[in-house]
Amino acid sequence: MKRMLINATQPEELRVALVDGQKLYDFDIEIPSKEQKKSNVYKGIITRVEPSLEAAFINYGAEKHGFLPFKEISPLYRSDPKTGKSSRATTKDNIKEGQEVVVQIEKEERGNKGAALTTYISLAGTYLVLMPNNPKAGGISRRIEGDTRNELREIMNVLEIPDEMGMIIRTAGCGKSAEELQWDLDYLLQLWQAIERSGGEQKAPFLIFQESNVIIRALRDHLRSEIEEILIDKESAFKLVQTFLKQVMPHFLSRAKHYQDDVPLFSRYQIESQIETAYKREVSLPSGGAIVIDYTEALTSVDINSARATKGNDIEETALNTNLEAADEIARQLRLRDLGGLFVIDFIDMLANRNQRAVEIRLKDALKIDRARIQTSRISRFGLLEMSRQRIRPSLGDSTQLSCPRCKGQGSIRNVESVALSVLRIIEEEAMKKGSGKIIAHLPIESATFLLNEKRSAIEELEKRLKVGVVILPSKHLETPAYDIERIKSKDAGDEKLSYVQVQTEEIAVPEFAKQTSQKTAPAAIKEFLPNMPAPVQNKKTSASLIRRFWQKLLGDVEITETKADTKVAEDKKPQEPTETETNTQRKNRPPRKRNNNRNQRNNRNKPETTKENTEIEKEIKADNVNKNNNQPTKDKVEENKEVKNNSDIGTEDVTENKKRPSGQNRRRGPNRRKPRNPNYKKPEIDFSIDNETNDSSAVAKPKKAQEKVDQKTEPNQVDKLAPEVKKDKAIEKQVIEATATKNQES
Repeated sequence: MKRMLINATQPEELRVALVDGQKLYDFDIEIPSKEQKKSNVYKGIITRVEPSLEAAFINYGAEKHGFLPFKEISPLYRSDPKTGKSSRATTKDNIKEGQEVVVQIEKEERGNKGAALTTYISLAGTYLVLMPNNPKAGGISRRIEGDTRNELREIMNVLEIPDEMGMIIRTAGCGKSAEELQWDLDYLLQLWQAIERSGGEQKAPFLIFQESNVIIRALRDHLRSEIEEILIDKESAFKLVQTFLKQVMPHFLSRAKHYQDDVPLFSRYQIESQIETAYKREVSLPSGGAIVIDYTEALTSVDINSARATKGNDIEETALNTNLEAADEIARQLRLRDLGGLFVIDFIDMLANRNQRAVEIRLKDALKIDRARIQTSRISRFGLLEMSRQRIRPSLGDSTQLSCPRCKGQGSIRNVESVALSVLRIIEEEAMKKGSGKIIAHLPIESATFLLNEKRSAIEELEKRLKVGVVILPSKHLETPAYDIERIKSKDAGDEKLSYVQVQTEEIAVPEFAKQTSQKTAPAAIKEFLPNMPAPVQNKKTSASLIRRFWQKLLGDVEITETKADTKVAEDKKPQEPTETETNTQRKNRPPRKRNNNRNQRNNRNKPETTKENTEIEKEIKADNVNKNNNQPTKDKVEENKEVKNNSDIGTEDVTENKKRPSGQNRRRGPNRRKPRNPNYKKPEIDFSIDNETNDSSAVAKPKKAQEKVDQKTEPNQVDKLAPEVKKDKAIEKQVIEATATKNQES
């Protein structure tokens, strides 16, 4: 069960975690004092144009100016006013210092580099990404493939997109209707109109539109149907989530819950320890191996060690199992830390090519759920795999970590003896310079003790040879690798102070995070812009299923119109409330009850499946045929038919047995299919009573001969009457089969 956990109890950090059961697979953190600037829209001023770099520097209100390449400048700013055309050659001439431009941050500041800017604005919505000043761009997300991609192309043709704008359908837009996508498009168009309106009200530089906080971004980017629960442990954050879901995703509103238990939210699902692994240099694997992650300026190296992994039968199997586990963990750590740039992964050497391919496939499969753009290569003959990853947001290290003040980010320091000897050599070098009168060295206590005791003779020999005074001052405020050396010229030497007075005092420096909190940023002109109307809820009954779309493409809209007409006819033919006279006639004409149901079930095995609608259609067709052929007989004929019933049944049985019927169908005559009577038939006056001797001799006849005459008269007429009836039965069965086939196609 996948959940989204939002921890907002501490105001210094907002944390969002995505868990599958109790396994953490994505993590995001935001510090309110250092909010994310990526995707923010600013109005800036061009301060400098550098044709050699093909870029311009923009002052958008930050300490470091942004970097705007010429290729990221919209034709609106670089077009020639005379000709109206734009090119790279004319860009540097048409762009001038002091010109105001509306820019968006693509990459945030990192280290000594300023932010990367662009004038091609992109506004991200729930299902779409709108590019209001880039009509050439647009399309469908690369992750969407197959038939859904073609369906979204058809939906894009229906949407009302302005000609001067472009649009991209995000992965979340799969399976959404045109109404939902049009709703998201209208919201983004309103947002762009607000940006244009507020951009012309003030002078640059200032912040126009600020991207939402980490909670709203997580709901917009990560909330999918597979996430079954959203837990928030703070009431204010819970209300924020509710207001957003009501307007944008009302069908997810029931999944948001306020967590009020005494146990901390992240501790309840046992992910605090998993988050701590994202800060470590070495991450252990289940089999006993480990991966070691080291950062450089623009490259990250990942090394896999087998360590205590000894479960394989041989060294090849041990290497394969460790590499497969490492591939899954590397993909997970890249998401948790949000690392970007180039990566070099050193897998354990494997001799078999199939094992190398298996590791490559495992790594690609583990990277599929990553939202960033990733490119991977194959494992080289040295066992190295190269890959690159897009940085979506500032990495976990950039937002929460500082470089070590002792090692300066190097990770290791020199020992006491090495620092003392290097200082001794530097003292000698400084003393050899002309005009040097005194050398003062500030050292940690350990290094200073080593020089004053073990290297006392070397220092005395240096002073005699170069005639320069050397002063060693231990300082408790310095740690091992740090030292400071002062060179005082002989002409500047004045009143000498006592040595213990010259010891350096502690300099309390303001840390970086304290400096960042002291900065006051101007509020954005547009912040937390929500749509006016809530998102339309898609009806599951009318949602286009895969089978329905397939039949629509295969058979077109003809069947849809036919089924609609059939449903209208069925509605028109709904049974009305019968009157008293109708009920009496229905009771008289009611068909006899069917007997031998088991026999009928055995005979109907090969027949097509009948539904309620099919039986209604069959009854209507049969009723029409019966009403045409069987007119209601008079009372005299009814009495005659009762007396001749036995004779007529015998004649019809002989005819129906000789008539061929299709195999597999029921041979038993239905209740409403009563055979027609012969109009030329006359009832013979026969008395079958033998004991009555008073009757005339002419009236007395043998029953066998009379029966033969009756059979001779009735048989040809009954055959003539029965032949068209058999044809009608076949037509009825054909209509029923066609009706069931169309019904199965729709389902």
